[in-house]
Amino acid sequence: MNYKRFTDEHLTSYGHDGYVIIREFFHPKEVALLLETYHKDQLVKDSAINVDDNSGLNTKLTLWYNSGDDIYGAFSKSERVVDGLEKIWNGEPALYHTKFMQKEPKVGGSWEWHQDYGYWYDNGFLMPEMLSVMVAVTRANKENGCLQVLKGSHKIGRINHGSTGEQVGADMKRVNYALKSMELVYVELEPGDTLFFHGNLLHRSDANTSDHARFSLISAYNLASNKSFMNEPEASHTPIQKVPNEKILQIGAKGISDNADILSKERDKNWKDTIDMPK
Repeated sequence: MNYKRFTDEHLTSYGHDGYVIIREFFHPKEVALLLETYHKDQLVKDSAINVDDNSGLNTKLTLWYNSGDDIYGAFSKSERVVDGLEKIWNGEPALYHTKFMQKEPKVGGSWEWHQDYGYWYDNGFLMPEMLSVMVAVTRANKENGCLQVLKGSHKIGRINHGSTGEQVGADMKRVNYALKSMELVYVELEPGDTLFFHGNLLHRSDANTSDHARFSLISAYNLASNKSFMNEPEASHTPIQKVPNEKILQIGAKGISDNADILSKERDKNWKDTIDMPK
C-alpha cells in the first residue's frame, strides 16, 4: 500500500493558515477497521463523557492518556503522523491524549468558539507548541456539524476563555472582531481525510441535526520539551515511539485495554480543562 506523507507544501499551509487538510491520509480499509473496532469496543462506549451544549443537546467523547498496543494507538503513533509532527516542530513530539468523538444523529451538540491551547495553558504548558490531528472516521459535512475554523487565527495568540455551561469558550469580543477579517472555513471531510491544526486556531461546530453520525479520532500532541509545570500525565512530555504505517492493518480490530487511563467526570474534577472542548 502506498502511504501519503506530510510534505513541505503541507507545512507551508499549516504555518500560514494554522491548519492543513490531507485528503485520504488514511486508507478506506484502515478507517473501516477503526470504525469496526469502535462498534465492538464496549469500553470506549461505556466510558464516554456526555458534554451538553446550551440547547441541551450533547456530544459523547471518550478520552484516554496511555496509548497502548491497539488500533487507536496505531493511528496516533503512525509514522506518517509523527513524521509530520517532527517536520512542524523540528523536534520530538509527545502524545498528550487521544479522544474518540461521537457526535450522534439528531442529538449531537454544538461547540462554542475556542482554542485548544486556551485550556492547555491552564494545565501548565508555557508554550503553544501543541496541536491536534483529527482523522475523519465517518463523513463530516455542514449537515452533521463539521468543524469550522477561522483561517489564520492561530496568529492572534491565546485568547482568554470562560465557562459557558459545561463548555468553555473564547472571549467573543475578540472572536467577533476576528470574524470580520478572517475567512470562516467549513472543514468537510471524507473518511480517512485528516486535519492537522494548531493549538491556537479558533474553531467551533454546529449541532448534528442530520440522520448521520459524525465520528472522529483526535490525538493531541505536545512538543516533548514543552513540559508542564503542573501534574500532567507523563505521556504529555514523553517522546513518541512511532510505529510503522503497516501496523494499523496488522493489529486488526483491537480495542483499548481495561487498564487504559480514561478520563472520568466523577474522578477527574477538572475534566473540562482537559478535554479542550472538541469539536
